[in-house]
Amino acid sequence: MRAALFSGGKDSTLALHKMHEQGKPVELLLSMVSDNDYSYMFHKPNIKYTKLQADALGIKHVFFTTKGEKEKELDDLKKAFKENGITELVTGAVASTYQRDRINNICKEMKIIHHAPLWGIEPLLELNELSKNYHVLVTQVAAEGFDDKILGKRIDGKMIEMLLKLHERYHVNMLFEGGEAESFVTDAPLFKKRIEIIEAHTEWKGAVGKYVIDNAFLADK
Repeated sequence: MRAALFSGGKDSTLALHKMHEQGKPVELLLSMVSDNDYSYMFHKPNIKYTKLQADALGIKHVFFTTKGEKEKELDDLKKAFKENGITELVTGAVASTYQRDRINNICKEMKIIHHAPLWGIEPLLELNELSKNYHVLVTQVAAEGFDDKILGKRIDGKMIEMLLKLHERYHVNMLFEGGEAESFVTDAPLFKKRIEIIEAHTEWKGAVGKYVIDNAFLADK
C-alpha cells in the first residue's frame, strides 16, 4: 500500500502529485489528527477538511488520532502505518531534518520505502509551480513580519514577492519549514472538483494567527 502522510497543505499535496507524475500514484491518504496545536510532527489547522481534498482526488482517506506528545507521537505514527498495511510512504518533507530523520527511522524499522520527492527543492521553484497550477491558501502564521492581511490569501506572484522581502528582512523560510506558516490547498491539477469555502474566520493568540474554515463544499471546476 503506497500511502501519503497528508495534511492538506501545499507540500503534502504537491508531493503526491509528483509521485503521480512518476507513475507511482498514491493509494491512501493518511491524516494524523493531533490533540496538540503545537505538535512537532503534524500539521493541525483545518485538518478535518482533508476529507474534502481526498474526495476531490478520488483517493481513499483515513484519519488517525494522536495526543501529539513529543516523541510519543511517533509511536502513534507507527501504529497508523501498521494498521493500514503501509509498505511505501510519501511525505512532503522539504528541508526539516527533524521530521525527515524520524520518518526515515520509522520506515527503516518497519521496512517501509520512504519517498520524499520535494526534499531539497529550491523554494522559488516550488512557490512558482504552486502559484501557477494550484490554489493554496495561508491558514496560519507564526513569525515576525506576518500579519492578519496574509491569512486566507492565496500564494500567488504578489505573495511570493512579499515572502522574498520577509526572507531578506527576517530570514523567514519561504516554504515555512521553520513553522512560520501553514497552508491549505483548495484546488490542484489532480482534483476532480475544487473546494469552495463558504464561511471562515480568523483568530489571534499571542503571535499566532489562524484562518479557520467553518464550512466548505466541493464544487465543479
